[in-house]
Amino acid sequence: MTPIRVILVDDHPLVTEGVRAVLKTYEQIDVIESVTNGHEAVSAIQRLSPDVTLMDLNMPGMNGLTATELVLERDPCARIIILSMHDNPEYISTALRHGAKGYLLKDVPTEEIVNAIERVHAGETYLCTGTEGAMQPAADDERETLTSREQMVLLRLARGLSNKEVGYDLDISVRTVETHRKNIKRKLAIETTAGLTRYVLESGLLGLED
Repeated sequence: MTPIRVILVDDHPLVTEGVRAVLKTYEQIDVIESVTNGHEAVSAIQRLSPDVTLMDLNMPGMNGLTATELVLERDPCARIIILSMHDNPEYISTALRHGAKGYLLKDVPTEEIVNAIERVHAGETYLCTGTEGAMQPAADDERETLTSREQMVLLRLARGLSNKEVGYDLDISVRTVETHRKNIKRKLAIETTAGLTRYVLESGLLGLED
């Protein structure tokens, strides 16, 4: 059986080296790269196309959620598992909204890490033991939260930029902008550009830094 190709992302080298050393004992896992920040992660994933990435949640410069979002813009099929010390349901649901396929606490046994990698590689979503409640859908009257990337797109659309101009500004394709725009409208239940602009003004998003 071909080993599952894995990239490790964590800003603590001792953590990545420790996980790497342990995973090396499993024949079905091949750790092909380890990097220490979100920027390096985006580059490495694009260059090496791993089967699964284990991504630290909190990193300086670019956190794991932003890195996950950027990776999925370029490759919607990428499979990323978030690693974190936080078992708060809000952290978990936020990771899933950003496109992560799994969520693991850093103190879980090695066997659970391997199990998560195998199941996510097989196309499943994996949540570590005791966090399944984060998968519950939001109430009907609650709007879904926009990701940071969606907010960046929304701010530019509200300023009157075209899809092409937004794509140029954020270094993404027009098709990706259109996908973000569709998701924004769905999440906010707003169909028109004028409605999106009004939402930005009323919600105070224009005061946010990109």
